[in-house]
Amino acid sequence: MIIIGVRERFTVIRTLLALDGALVLGALSFVLAAEEDIRVVAEVDRGDAVSAAVRAQRPDVLVADLGFVEGVDPDRLSRCPVLVLAHPHRARRLRGMLCPTRAVGLLRSDAAPQRIIDGIRRLARREPVLDADLVVAALRSDSPLTSRETEVLRLTAAGAPVAEVAASLGLTHGTVRNHLGRITRKVGARTRVEAVRMAGEAGWI
Repeated sequence: MIIIGVRERFTVIRTLLALDGALVLGALSFVLAAEEDIRVVAEVDRGDAVSAAVRAQRPDVLVADLGFVEGVDPDRLSRCPVLVLAHPHRARRLRGMLCPTRAVGLLRSDAAPQRIIDGIRRLARREPVLDADLVVAALRSDSPLTSRETEVLRLTAAGAPVAEVAASLGLTHGTVRNHLGRITRKVGARTRVEAVRMAGEAGWI
């Protein structure tokens, strides 16, 4: 859409937001509303609503959480350019997005608002939008866990208590607890539950 303004001529970028969390969604929408050349045409907070919203609104750029577009066929998104926001712990899951046939930008989910605004503009012009650290993490995010630690964490993730994990792997209770302590430190978690979540998001278990 071309708008003829008093001072200059500019293109309005029709933008669809698909983010997890009403607070985040509302905050970004509020920030974008102050930009003359960006118009938020729709907001969705569920992954299963993204494809329908894209087809209905025909945005120029889709800004979405990784979990909302991961594994989605580009045709279901009408080949709309997508600015993907992802946490570094989920970097490994970005590999499927790094495809030369897709118009995709990658930024951290905690990127500053101005970085997202610039990313929308660049992606609308089909220019690359990549967070270098995020891309490196995506390409190098091999699991820091040993095979034994991975086994222990998988059983823990399935709900097995220490005694059951020990019996299943032929280990002592103390050894299992030591493994869990090392795992928690390696993934940068504070608790076992958080370690399970972070390892799962990174694709390590």
